Amino acid sequence: MFYSFARGIVRIIIFLINGNAHYINKEKLPEGSYILVGPHRTWFDPIYFALAGSPKKFSFMAKKELFVNPILRYILIHANAFPVDRENPGPSTIKTPVKFLKKGELSLIMFPSGTRHSEELKGGSLLIARMAQVPLVPAVYQGPLTFKQLFSRKRITVSFGDPIYLDRKTKLTDEVQAQMDTKLTDAFKQLDMDINPDFKYVDPHKK
Repeated sequence: MFYSFARGIVRIIIFLINGNAHYINKEKLPEGSYILVGPHRTWFDPIYFALAGSPKKFSFMAKKELFVNPILRYILIHANAFPVDRENPGPSTIKTPVKFLKKGELSLIMFPSGTRHSEELKGGSLLIARMAQVPLVPAVYQGPLTFKQLFSRKRITVSFGDPIYLDRKTKLTDEVQAQMDTKLTDAFKQLDMDINPDFKYVDPHKK
């Protein structure tokens, strides 16, 4: 109930601020649970991913420091977020999302690079997808990269790619992981090109 209510409020706020969001290729989203993966380009792209994937409800990984504040903790928990220790990730980092993905009630939004300032893909999403037996769905966000830029009402586009399935018996060797990383990276590039052939992401914090 809280998630649906919060999503409705956020949708209204986002519309008032920008009002120029476009979600394409939604027909590629599986009916069951899945892991939505994409390059992390701004702090609010998970919000747009969640809105784009509606009516599916999503869970999120959030750094444990955000759960210290009791008010923010309440909001995060009821928004289906769960804490992760980025410095020392424990078994719950994998077990928690696998558990609810298997139930089929929630999907998961993950950024394989981990942060907005890294392009190196990690293997966590692959392991979770294999254990939960759900597909990875590549997605990209193109649009404003800072909160201030949102008010320019420039076009925002979220596009989804074809689901990628992993067999439960697949061993995530270095070679297999490298192949999957390449497959995801190529999918992101193709989605970006389909939206705008001239697109080039520039991290605003590195300008």
